[in-house]
This record gives sequence, C-alpha cells and structure tokens, in this order.
Amino acid sequence: MAVKQQFNSFDEMVSGSEQPLLVDFYADWCGPCQMMAKILDQVKAQVKGEVKIVKIDTERYPQIASQHQIHALPTLVLFNQGQPIDRIEGVLTAEQLVSRIREKIG
Repeated sequence: MAVKQQFNSFDEMVSGSEQPLLVDFYADWCGPCQMMAKILDQVKAQVKGEVKIVKIDTERYPQIASQHQIHALPTLVLFNQGQPIDRIEGVLTAEQLVSRIREKIG
C-alpha cells in the first residue's frame, strides 16, 4: 500500500525528499487509477529503497494537480532532487514502469 501522508506543502515534500519520488495523481472515481494502484503495489516491492511512491488525490488537492498540469488520470510524475524528470499518463505494466523509473534515475 502506498503511503497516504499529510504534509505542509507538496513542494516541501518533493524538494525535501532524499530519494526520487514517484507521485501518483489519482481520483477515487477513476477506473484506470484503481488498476494503477495494484500495479504500483508491485512496483513498490521492486523499487523499495530506490524510489518513494506517494499518492495524491486530485479531488482533495486540486491546486497541486493544476500546478503540475494534470489533465488525465492516472498521471505519474517522477521527481528527482525536487525537479520533475518524467511524466506518464495512463496505465503501464509493472515491468514497463520499473524499467522506465530505473532508466530515468539510473
């Protein structure tokens, strides 16, 4: 299960993270998001220690979603050292996602 956490500010969390951060922008009503949630559980097991996975509910945090121009759900944004370095819209398999993450942070 990805960690649902409270934070003072999203930017603070992103810039303060020592590990690369994969942010899953989702909504409860979004079917593909629910598929992605299961895939992310598999991915999390494989990239443990390499990347931290965080979920952002776009219904609860619309300002964060608009700040990062999230127009499709699910959208995954990979941050490294506070900067977005990759963005994935839609659903990938766990294998595709893991290799893409490793390629970007390698």
